[in-house]
Amino acid sequence: MANDINRLIDMLFERIEDAKSPALKPNMSLVDRDEILDLLEELRAQLPVEIKRAQELLAAREKFVEEAKRDVDRMMRQAELDAKTKVSESEVIYAAKEKARQIVGRAEERSRQLYQVANEYAEDALARTEEAVQAALDEVKQSRVRFRSASAAAMQEQRDKLAGKGDLEAPTG
Repeated sequence: MANDINRLIDMLFERIEDAKSPALKPNMSLVDRDEILDLLEELRAQLPVEIKRAQELLAAREKFVEEAKRDVDRMMRQAELDAKTKVSESEVIYAAKEKARQIVGRAEERSRQLYQVANEYAEDALARTEEAVQAALDEVKQSRVRFRSASAAAMQEQRDKLAGKGDLEAPTG
């Protein structure tokens, strides 16, 4: 997805850099308005997709954690029920409690692992989205700097040409 966003930004830069200047306005460029607007609209459509994807990952992580918690609760209730239904003989009770403790321990460990994996995945997705958006912003900033520099140079060149003509036309006396 980030590649699509970068591709669209590159296309915008190409269109602007390749644009022709009107004869009397060298600091301006003529671009195909519809083409540029189409590229911007496509770029606008791509960014929310990345953000939505990150939100979906966070929601999936939360759902996963909730399911893991429910599994732990269910296992604990089942372990307690199993322990209560056993004969009160000390070895049987001890074995049931030990098994319940092992089940709970495994469930808690599984829950921690799943929670960590989901967090890492969501963090990675958000970081990639942030990088893509930052790269796009950096590209736009660099284009603005290049545009301003080129525009200033063209303006100075025009001033120099006009100043040169004025010197030639001045009467010598």
